[in-house]
Amino acid sequence: MLKIENYINGELVAPIDQQYLDNINPATGQVYSLIPDSNAGDVEKAVKAAKDAFPDWSTCGIDTRAKLLNKIADLIDQNLEELALAESIDNGKPLSLAKSVDIPRASSNFRFYASGIQHFASEAHFMEGTAINYTKRSAVGVAGCISPWNLPLYLFSWKIAPALAAGNTVVAKPTEVTPMTAYLLSKICIEAGLPNGVLNIVHGLGHKAGQAIVEHKDVPLISFTGGTETGKKLAATAAPMFKKLSLELGGKNPNIIFADCDFDDMLKTTIRSSFANQGQICLCGSRIFIERPIYEKFKKAFVEKVEKMHVGDPLDANTKMGAVVSEPHMNKVLGYIKLAQEEGGTILCGGNQVSLQGDCAGGFFIAPTVIEGLDYQCRTNQEEIFGPVVTLTPFDSEEEVLTMANATAYGLAATIWTQDLKRAHRVAHQVKSGIVWVNCWLLRDLRTPFGGMKQSGVGREGGFEALRFFTEPQNVCIKL
Repeated sequence: MLKIENYINGELVAPIDQQYLDNINPATGQVYSLIPDSNAGDVEKAVKAAKDAFPDWSTCGIDTRAKLLNKIADLIDQNLEELALAESIDNGKPLSLAKSVDIPRASSNFRFYASGIQHFASEAHFMEGTAINYTKRSAVGVAGCISPWNLPLYLFSWKIAPALAAGNTVVAKPTEVTPMTAYLLSKICIEAGLPNGVLNIVHGLGHKAGQAIVEHKDVPLISFTGGTETGKKLAATAAPMFKKLSLELGGKNPNIIFADCDFDDMLKTTIRSSFANQGQICLCGSRIFIERPIYEKFKKAFVEKVEKMHVGDPLDANTKMGAVVSEPHMNKVLGYIKLAQEEGGTILCGGNQVSLQGDCAGGFFIAPTVIEGLDYQCRTNQEEIFGPVVTLTPFDSEEEVLTMANATAYGLAATIWTQDLKRAHRVAHQVKSGIVWVNCWLLRDLRTPFGGMKQSGVGREGGFEALRFFTEPQNVCIKL
């Protein structure tokens, strides 16, 4: 059985204590590889390697760094098939999704920041007749990057690429739930000739390896994507140490549909924004609000399409819905469906575990689930489920839907469907979300800031926001 290895100081190495965790294929329920159960000792080796590599990497020049990032992107493209297959097996998502979205986006992340660092400008401020001020931005040091399981290589690379481009070295911990493509990236970095110690990947549990990274005195900045509760614990450790923090946390996103929308376009996109990656994307619109004049029409058309969605083997080309990521997560999602019924909700379709035949008989599959009849303040509509579950709620006015949309502790993303331009701006400006899509969903420009309000996070990722986070500004004032 394959044993995944840590990537420390340019080499693939076993964990110090030779302890491993099971890596389970969610489509079959079977262990198919072993993950290092790393501890503080492994992290210490990784931090030392990163710290030793920092002086040369931070001063080698942006052209050198850009060439290496582009080389990594080239190798990701060349290994698309292998990486996509690994991502599908590890995560349970349809292979077609991994091929078309996850792996290409990982390559794009490296290319974007290879180019971005060459166009990253600082500022100058001229004081007439007195002085000139200019801002120098420098790499901070060793960056700690901790990524989630839902978009494994996609989000792992989104942290690593800007950190490296800015001249930092990195100690990264991919989630222990879906570690395979991070391990394959280690091999790619070796092939690309990335200098030893520049990137170090330590596998293991959050409370052991992750915590060791966060609390290490030589890791001055932490970029984390994951659950809000974990983010709170992380911040409690990092804040008293005055580390720079970027936290991309949970979401409970509203999808607001007005009666004047382009109905066909809205319906097609809402299927995707509800159930892409089995609803395991922090940007999915899990609370759907429909203006009352089209509520019944929408409900009928939406449920008909959802009922036709094929839940099956992620490696089957016809599969639109694969497995959720793990058995504990499946049980959590099914628990919320039961809670919704207890809270008075009516299941319009789905609501059950799906049993398949053959190799997938032991897999973790859930039918896409649509629920109506719930109060907007109930737990089902307030807490992040992170699975293939959406609720439908009618509304009568902008004021009413804004009250409902803004009623959660989260504020990551929102979607608005209307052909009234004034309304689109008006409602978008009043929704408490870091990202608002109008008449679209997940239309991403990598130059834009990404992140949420309230308990959806601290700071912004993406574009030049990431390069600002991974650098330290210094003002220099020169008297004329």
